[in-house]
Amino acid sequence: MIEAISVRQLEIIDAAGRILTASGVSGLTIKNLANEMKFSEGAIYRHFTSKEEIIIALLDYLSNDMDERLAKVNSFEVGPEEKFVSLFQNQFSFFKKNPHYVVAVFSDGLLEASQRINETILRVMDVKMKHVKMIVVEGQKKKVFTNEISADEIISIVLGTFRLQMYRWRVANFKFDIKKNGDKMIQSVLVLIKHCSK
Repeated sequence: MIEAISVRQLEIIDAAGRILTASGVSGLTIKNLANEMKFSEGAIYRHFTSKEEIIIALLDYLSNDMDERLAKVNSFEVGPEEKFVSLFQNQFSFFKKNPHYVVAVFSDGLLEASQRINETILRVMDVKMKHVKMIVVEGQKKKVFTNEISADEIISIVLGTFRLQMYRWRVANFKFDIKKNGDKMIQSVLVLIKHCSK
């Protein structure tokens, strides 16, 4: 995993993300990347050894950035329901500004590209799961969220719903407002997982 990424490396992975969005995995070549950035291919290779390294760097950057953003949400002095809403609003806002990260996770062919890429995608998912679990467990302890099903089952429902929403947005070529649809999704999920007094 990349500990620190240079400004130039970030420019390269952003350009790679734009190519992924426009042309898919097959369009992401070092030659196309060099053309996009008005660099020589050699200049790209000074920062990354291969296309695989660029994709992994993009996913690692997403993972690290997400970990920092969601840790801040979890540190808020508010209740678990408010944290839950803030966490998903944060995610939808980030992806609305940076749709190429959605493409990186959902690109056709990316999962088949290499085992290292698969492992990096799993790390991205684990980061999200870690922060959602903290909120769900707190919510169950405080009887804000239901204890009728386990925290892990709630997390599966929540993250599955989130992934479906992001996948629909990707397939729709980002045509609908992900923040607006995302807010509806958040409220619907809360109806399902909130504790009901009997």
